[in-house]
Order: sequence, then C-alpha cells, then structure tokens
Amino acid sequence: MSILANILIGLIALLHVYILVLEMFLWDKPAGLRAFGQKKEAAAATKVLAANQGLYNGFLAAGLFWGLSLGAAGNSVKIFFLVCVLVAGLYGAATASRKILFIQAVPAAIGLALLLLS
Repeated sequence: MSILANILIGLIALLHVYILVLEMFLWDKPAGLRAFGQKKEAAAATKVLAANQGLYNGFLAAGLFWGLSLGAAGNSVKIFFLVCVLVAGLYGAATASRKILFIQAVPAAIGLALLLLS
C-alpha cells in the first residue's frame, strides 16, 4: 500500500507543479484562461495575485517531493503537506470553485488515507 500511496503523492505533487505553471506563467494566456474560466481583462487585473498563489502551490509540491525523497522517514513530512493540500482544497472549494474539491482535496484525502494505512 505504501507504493500506491507514494505514487499518488507524486502525482499530487506533479499536479501542484502544473498549477504553479498555470498560475505563475499562463494565467492570462489561453491555457490559463481556459483552466480557470477567466476573461482576459479579469486575468490581467489579477495576474500578480495568481502568481503569488502559484508560488504557494509550488511550496506544496516541494514539500511532497521532499517527503518522498526521505522514503519511510518522510512520512510525517508527507502527512503534513497532504493535510496542507487538503485544507487548501477544502477552502478553495468553499470559496472559489467546487471543482477544486475533486481536483485537489479528494486526491489529498485519498493519499493521506493510503499513507496512514501503509
């Protein structure tokens, strides 16, 4: 079960790298506009805020990769960062878009459950 947990954690980390790229570099480009359902004008007005948000997603990814690099000794690091992803996903689902629940929070909850069961 730990291999499955680590694979899912790696995928969650990669997802957050992808979100970093979307928010920091593609926010006002076609891919970013599609991903976040933004209009060009609104994206231009919020570009700096989105880049800041993207940086935080990068920190979540870095923490998960760090935990993975430590192997079994990194379980507490993985738990901490999965809980951070879960809380961020729940908050995002409550305040921004319900789809964040399924994109971010649910995978983090599953990863956390798999990790705790392994």
